[in-house]
This record gives sequence, structure tokens and C-alpha cells, in this order.
Amino acid sequence: METQRQSAVMRACVIAVLVQLLLSGSQGLQCREVAGQLRQIDVSAGQVFGTDTADAIFTLYGGTWTQLPGALKHVTVGPSGIWGINSANAIFKLVDANWVQVPGQLKQIDAGGVQFVAGVNTADNIFCLGQEATVGYKGPGSPFPWQGLQGALKYYSCGPLGCWGVNATEDIFVRMGVTPQQCQGTGDWQQVDGKLSMIEVGSEGSVYGVNAAGDVYCRDGITSSNPAGTGWTQLSECGKSKHVSFDLGHLWVITQDNRIQDCS
Repeated sequence: METQRQSAVMRACVIAVLVQLLLSGSQGLQCREVAGQLRQIDVSAGQVFGTDTADAIFTLYGGTWTQLPGALKHVTVGPSGIWGINSANAIFKLVDANWVQVPGQLKQIDAGGVQFVAGVNTADNIFCLGQEATVGYKGPGSPFPWQGLQGALKYYSCGPLGCWGVNATEDIFVRMGVTPQQCQGTGDWQQVDGKLSMIEVGSEGSVYGVNAAGDVYCRDGITSSNPAGTGWTQLSECGKSKHVSFDLGHLWVITQDNRIQDCS
């Protein structure tokens, strides 16, 4: 199983390099513009969710964007379910097709952890919610013991091999030893080279990010024995980008003018 996971991560970066070749003029893969506009996107297990500049929420179903009820500025989908943040930084979870508010306030949230969620608030404080509270939600009144992590980040994302984040000065950090029962992880933050404005961990453990110039990068060499990887590969300049998410061989890119790209 561990070898399969390592292979999946390496395959993801191989796909990303092929995307880069395509965008530079090669004919390896197809990158197509998807109808509609979004400012933020998140994908996992074949599900695609996003929000637009009016806080409308959409999911891609049968090749068509379907608008969901409610208003969110940030939405995330993953093994922990579907979660979101509204303009007042209130937190919501999709339960039985309804957005249910849960205690706390965050400006960004990520459901990519294995049965736990994590995020950051407006003061760049970092929080996570363990497996028992995340999976065992039974409606209003259920306990939500958010756990604080040391440090300060403006964006935080988790996956099967660890959690990654960027701070206010766009430094990049990774945290190991993160488990459903110990969502805070173990040890200290490990800083890695480079600068990014946002970062996302793919469902199989690959890591993608966008820098202040709008360039998209993939982290190379990630394995279970080296979750921090070895370096960055620039993927594309298909318009200047601001948000990315990767799942099942698809790199989803939101350009700076809110166009949607699906590279597959």
C-alpha cells in the first residue's frame, strides 16, 4: 500500500510535467477552458466544487455547473466531507444536502485530511478538528473541539502524507506526523525552499501551489519516507493563475481573471 501511494504521488508530478509540456507547445495532454467563472476551486474523489465572486457555490455534475443553495467565499471537498466559509468567516458543513453552521470562525478551511479538517483564521492562527468530531457530527450541539497549532499561516492544506501551508510572507512549511487522531501532527514545522501565495495537497499526496506572479508549481519527489519532497517544477503560464487543485489526473486552474482550466 505504501509503495502504491508513493507511485501515485510520482505519477501526479509526471502528469504535471506533461501539462507543462503541453502549455509550452507540446501535444501530450489537453488543457481546456471550462465554461463559467470561479474565484476558488477544490476537487477530491472526482468531485469538483467552487465559489464565484458573488459567493455563489457550484458543483460540476454531468459536465454542467449546478448551483447549490447558500453563499460561501471558500468551499472544500475531501475525505472529511464538504465544508465552507462564508463572508463573515462562519464555518459550515454540508449535511444531508443542507449547510449546517458549526462553532468557530475561519477564513480558509481544508477537508483533504484523512477524516479531519484544518484551516486558519483572520489572525493567521492555525486549527484542526480531529476525526471523532469531524466524522461523528450529529447536528447542532455536537462538540467541536478545535485544536490550535503553533505558528501562523494564511493558507493551510492537508493530505495523506502531511499538511502544507504558506505564511504572510509566502514562506512554505510542511508538518509531518499528522493523523486522524492527532491532527496537530508531531514535531516542528519544516520550512521548504520557495515562495507561494497559496498551496493545495492533492488527494493522493501531491502538492501544488501558485506564487505571487501567478505561476503554478508542483512539488517533486514526495514519498512517505520524504514527505517534504525535493524541489519545485513550474507547470504552466496558461494565463496568470491564482488557485489550483488536483485530483484523479486533473489539474484544475483558476486564472487571475477567474477563468477555469481543466488539464487532463
